[in-house]
Amino acid sequence: MAKITVLGAGGFGIALAVLMHNSGHDVTVWSAFPAELDEIRREGEQKTKLPGVPVPKEIHLCEDISCVKEKDLVLIGVPSLFVRDTAKKILPHLSEGTIIANTAKGLEDGSLKPLSLVLEEELAGFDIVVLTGPSHAEEVGLGIPTTIVAASKSKSAAMYTQETLSSPTFRIYLNDDVLGCELGGALKNIIALCAGVCDGLGYGDNTKAALMTRGIHEISRLGVALGAKAGTFAGLAGIGDLIVTCTSMHSRNRRAGILIGQGVSPEEAIRQIGTVEGYYCCHAAHALAQKVGVDLPITEQLYNVLFEGADVKQALGNLMNRPKRHESEEMGYELTEEKNA
Repeated sequence: MAKITVLGAGGFGIALAVLMHNSGHDVTVWSAFPAELDEIRREGEQKTKLPGVPVPKEIHLCEDISCVKEKDLVLIGVPSLFVRDTAKKILPHLSEGTIIANTAKGLEDGSLKPLSLVLEEELAGFDIVVLTGPSHAEEVGLGIPTTIVAASKSKSAAMYTQETLSSPTFRIYLNDDVLGCELGGALKNIIALCAGVCDGLGYGDNTKAALMTRGIHEISRLGVALGAKAGTFAGLAGIGDLIVTCTSMHSRNRRAGILIGQGVSPEEAIRQIGTVEGYYCCHAAHALAQKVGVDLPITEQLYNVLFEGADVKQALGNLMNRPKRHESEEMGYELTEEKNA
């Protein structure tokens, strides 16, 4: 039995807490919002974010962040915007040897750093594990078969996390490409927002298939430029997470995109849906692409819609009317019309 604290009482945090409790572990859940914990105590579930998933009374609910002390594993399940601040708060209370596993998906705005690097900066000396892959909280909490990856610079930390969190319905693979896994999990939210926009516009399967295919190509291009492995994006952290986020109504990114496609302003769509990681990641990814000189046409068009007031139909038109070229863009030539001799 492991002693585990989950930081964040949102849908995924509660789903993992229930999963780990059912596997026989001693689980504590911390939240910065007492009302969240009061709701769970009163209702027996997280009705706001994870309805229909009972939370066993044996799971400890805590408002004091010192509950990370003397734990084998601490899972960070707060939105990406709050990862650095949360890390600063837990540092004084962490015990030597505790493994830190992060489930948030995004890039830190401003620094443009992946979240594992943010955690390494704030929690020097602790092993950091990235948990990512196609894993909607609504299904994890119900025990629907799910597979993800655990990526870490520390093989022993990744293996411990794999062994501790795996269950008959939750399979974890190991991956040593931490950067690639993080970028896949973060950047797919941008493509999922775009998929939702296409749904909101009433476009069909052809459009979404094209968007997803070119989207994973775009994600891979940036990832490889930054030092990630191309093969990572063909796995669970890449195409796997992209598929589930672009096609499911569990996805807040897709739902926000649908509203935007229907004419709702981006700001109002975010207000209605709540945390939409793709909104923030798009801003950071656009800046990162410019910094390293990588062309991300889908991200660029979404950036224009979200932050520059561009029209969604015009944005799609801009993508469809880009210069003609070979599908394997790295071949480096554009198709041109042959002239008669």
